[in-house]
Amino acid sequence: MEFSSNEEQKLLADALGRFVAKEYGFEKRRAIVGQPEGFSRDIWRALADMGMLGLPFAEEHGGIGGGPIETMLVMNAFGSGLVVEPYFATVIMGGGLINLCASDSQKQALLPGIAQGRLLLAFAHGEPHSRYDLASVATRAQRAGAGWTVTGHKSVVLHGAQADKLLVSARTSGTNPGPQGISLFLVERGAKGVRVRDYRTIDGLRAAEIHLDGASAELLGTEGGAYEAIERAVDAGTAALCAEAVGAMEALNAHTLDYIKGRQQFGQPIGRFQVNQHKAVDMMVHFEQSKSMAYFAAMRVGSGEPRVRRHAVSGAKAHIGKSARFIAENAIQLHGGMGMTDELAASHYAKRLVMIDVQLGDAHHHIERFIENADRG
Repeated sequence: MEFSSNEEQKLLADALGRFVAKEYGFEKRRAIVGQPEGFSRDIWRALADMGMLGLPFAEEHGGIGGGPIETMLVMNAFGSGLVVEPYFATVIMGGGLINLCASDSQKQALLPGIAQGRLLLAFAHGEPHSRYDLASVATRAQRAGAGWTVTGHKSVVLHGAQADKLLVSARTSGTNPGPQGISLFLVERGAKGVRVRDYRTIDGLRAAEIHLDGASAELLGTEGGAYEAIERAVDAGTAALCAEAVGAMEALNAHTLDYIKGRQQFGQPIGRFQVNQHKAVDMMVHFEQSKSMAYFAAMRVGSGEPRVRRHAVSGAKAHIGKSARFIAENAIQLHGGMGMTDELAASHYAKRLVMIDVQLGDAHHHIERFIENADRG
């Protein structure tokens, strides 16, 4: 499959590249990660001013009508700088679900706030025993007068403690596990009955354990019919993670090449040793293959045929997950003991790449899904 960017997409990529290079140097990022919220509100406002927070939304909702390719370019740039702001949680997952599920009035009430940087969202779906099964939802919702209440436990909710509102999946009918009877609800993060435990993940992001005990909730879209939208949104998120991984791989390869060119051993740069040259070439091959797979996923994720979408996205995620680990491990080896230290960027890229592999399904999970959705005609 051939891919080429149009002029607007090239301008978008150039603008984001310059922004990340200027505003997200390694030391700046370390300072941002150390802030109480784990990200920079100044960076978030700057992204809003650039139009990045409204990128995938329609113009009538304050967006600019971008698609999966534009999202790929954004995430690629963010991967190159290890950006920690809640773009994935708020814009891609949260905003994506609202686009797919919400009523027109709910979209009008929520999407402009995201685009303007005033509203942060978190998708609270995974549970302690669900692993990668999207249909495993034990959290329950029941009617309470004109509204709803939700009770359950959501795990590893990305930026859950920083969100203003939570998008919570809960079962209104059906048997767990199973796709029937899953609904989506909006819950105020600070509402009565919501308990949040915030923590930092190994790659510098933030996640939370969310305990809901009769928390007031607003139904998003149609009761019991959210599973298909959740699967589509997760596939879009998976394609975005593939693009982020490619950006991180490219940056880590560049850091590693610079290091082996300058690191002296036995009176010469270690980059002159043939074994290290072979490793560097293998890392580059994995990057180029992953780049092609990320393009492929982005071009297929909008397909109206679910099997085509699942097959492409899972194929990309499986390949990129394995390549991400390969590049991370070899970069650490080529850096030697220094590669494990917090002072070098290599360790931070390696951690993020390993985490991307397990986020929204690891390579083994997606290999199985890839096979299940193969065209056997």
